[in-house]
Amino acid sequence: MSLPAEFHDIAKRVNNWGRWGADDEIGTLNLITDEVVREAARTVRTGRRVPLALPLQQDGVQTGVIPGRVNPLHSMVQINQELFGPGTVATSDDAVTMGLQAGTHWDALTHVSHSGKIYNGRPADTITPHARSAFSGIATARHVVSRGVLLDVARARGVERLAGDHAVTPEDLEAAEELARTKVQAGDIVLVRTGQIQVYLGGDKHGYGYPSPGLSIRTPAWFHARDVAAVANDTLTFEIFPPEIENLWLPVHALDLVEMGMLQGQNWNLEELSTACAQEERYAFLLSAMPEPFVGGTGTPVAPVAIL
Repeated sequence: MSLPAEFHDIAKRVNNWGRWGADDEIGTLNLITDEVVREAARTVRTGRRVPLALPLQQDGVQTGVIPGRVNPLHSMVQINQELFGPGTVATSDDAVTMGLQAGTHWDALTHVSHSGKIYNGRPADTITPHARSAFSGIATARHVVSRGVLLDVARARGVERLAGDHAVTPEDLEAAEELARTKVQAGDIVLVRTGQIQVYLGGDKHGYGYPSPGLSIRTPAWFHARDVAAVANDTLTFEIFPPEIENLWLPVHALDLVEMGMLQGQNWNLEELSTACAQEERYAFLLSAMPEPFVGGTGTPVAPVAIL
């Protein structure tokens, strides 16, 4: 099934190919300038730090629906081993095998393709088993620190958690902006809270993934108009799932990552942050969300921290 005209119309409106040059690999991260970071640092008032990552554990969010995206398999490879002889200092080491997008993560711009292309018009077949992502791999996203803005859509709509069939619209985002009493600005990293992570935290992994609220196909144009640097939320699929347009799978991924060149993140735990922002009556903060620099990776685990 080919992508519908509605998709291509939005794609033309949000396309950033060539905006930062033909060789650009980081897309909207170019919007995080030195001045943006200086302004972000000024949001810190109390020093309150809120972690946003889920624990990396074998009983994680993955259910096996996505082949190969395994929860962390953690094993000990040394336990109190005296490497330099009896009586010397002993060491313990461990190793892990996991899908890079198994837990709280960023999607690289190469995570999806459409019509044979990835971001900036490069051929999708530049992603290979050996070279991995030859362009725009996650290691190119070297500085993901900026002003974070929590758009608490669930709280703005007066619910603990959005319904599973709720497609987050630009109107929802603007209601959350009004709640936050702040406007999303160029270079911001936007965190969209639906409350869906509560389902996983409550022990229902399958219910967490399906059905799930998430971003509507109408939201990429909203983020593009505001020059947002990156977006993350508290769901498994980022966009509404099942899709709002029948048989149109992952259109928001394609618009954000391929057309706009905008990082997107999933499985972020925004519950403590929602409480903190409501208590302090401010929804903007310094956000550090540095990717693990896996060369050629199409995604990466991240342990973001909001600093209020």
